[in-house]
Amino acid sequence: MSYPGYPPTGYPPFPGYPPAGQESSFPPPGQYPYPSGFPPMGGGAYPPAPSGGYPGAGGFPASGGYPAPGGYPGAPQPGGTPSYPGGQGYGAPPSSASFSGYPQPPSQTYGGGPAQVPLPGGFPGGQIPSQYPGGQAPYPSQPAAMTQGTQGTIQPAANFDAMRDAEILRKAMKGFGTDEQAIVDVVASRSNDQRQKIKAAFKTMYGKDLIKDLKSELSGNMEELILALFMPPTYYDAWSLRNAMQGAGTQERVLIEILCTRTNQEIRDIVRCYQTEFGRDLEKDIRSDTSGHFERLLVSMCQGNRDENQSVNHQMAQEDAQRLYQAGEGRLGTDESCFNMILATRSFPQLKATMEAYSRMSNRDLLSSVGREFSGYVESGLKTILQCALNRPAFFAERLYYSMKGAGTDDSTLVRIVVSRSEIDLVQIKAMFTQMYQKTLGTMIASDTSGDYRKLLLAIVGQ
Repeated sequence: MSYPGYPPTGYPPFPGYPPAGQESSFPPPGQYPYPSGFPPMGGGAYPPAPSGGYPGAGGFPASGGYPAPGGYPGAPQPGGTPSYPGGQGYGAPPSSASFSGYPQPPSQTYGGGPAQVPLPGGFPGGQIPSQYPGGQAPYPSQPAAMTQGTQGTIQPAANFDAMRDAEILRKAMKGFGTDEQAIVDVVASRSNDQRQKIKAAFKTMYGKDLIKDLKSELSGNMEELILALFMPPTYYDAWSLRNAMQGAGTQERVLIEILCTRTNQEIRDIVRCYQTEFGRDLEKDIRSDTSGHFERLLVSMCQGNRDENQSVNHQMAQEDAQRLYQAGEGRLGTDESCFNMILATRSFPQLKATMEAYSRMSNRDLLSSVGREFSGYVESGLKTILQCALNRPAFFAERLYYSMKGAGTDDSTLVRIVVSRSEIDLVQIKAMFTQMYQKTLGTMIASDTSGDYRKLLLAIVGQ
């Protein structure tokens, strides 16, 4: 499936998605020292690798603040590898209990200036509006109704009782066999903050680590999904970035997906968590694992300094559009630094206005121009930024679709996006998925997965 005109030759496969020979996987046995008695039962080896690396996430964990370096129980020494926090784990930045304002606050609307040519929704099979310059449909623009707020499929449970839930999970794992349905019922209907409280209550009540017990009862994709759900979100993003750069090869798509889509505050918290938990500097690791213009783009992203003013300066949008044209289509060669500067610093509403100005001025779609001027991972990174400016839910819907399209399933990406967006905008992502691919996200998940893994995924997406 491809978007008409995005770019004209069709949807470009991400180079090496996942990279050939670099398919994400759990590290070799013995590399992950899990603190607080986290190793699997019967030894310290990490469980067999399911297909795909570990997921990433958005949002924040429960309040309480991050621990000072070295203050986290069982924290690895500098240079160590990611470990799963045993116990309740560390907290989050102030005022982070709510996900409102991500990606835009309710009052925010894109564009709104005079004489704008709206970017049509142009989904597969749709009619390309004749007024669109150049006659090609761009990446789908986010409907106005969708810019007024976002909604997750998982909401905090009412009348929540952490000790009661801990007891249910204990009974589900006690004795012969495991009652996976009971685990699904609890885990899929609690927010991440509530799961952290369940984890703490379990240790208080039984003197055992809930995650260790779950790992001893589960395996494969189901285990990976459960662990993702119990990781505090900011730690989860930091862990995913570390895992993507550790060992031979780099999972560039994971770096792009996290660093190019998160808010400034989320990125700053990820950088701090990365240093605290793994004793490493995120920017230095990016520099050592990437190169060229792709490296510069990711370094720009991990600064967390994008303008987040929601108002749009239409004069600036016109000037930026002109500068981008002169840096790319309007010259021989490409001035990559100009693209990096504008796409890394302007707010998402401002970038959307710039894309509209660019299409009016040049009769070209900026996304298509980026495809002609760049290649490889820097192209994917720049396009991700522009796609999020136009329609963030559509970007994640597209990633989910290609994680399941064709032979095999990229379970790592599937788990990472479903879990990380479950409390942010998964309702909007589901709506865009249906509109873009004429099938529901739940239908595609059901046909690509099986067993308790399928049950839990479908419960999370609200199917």
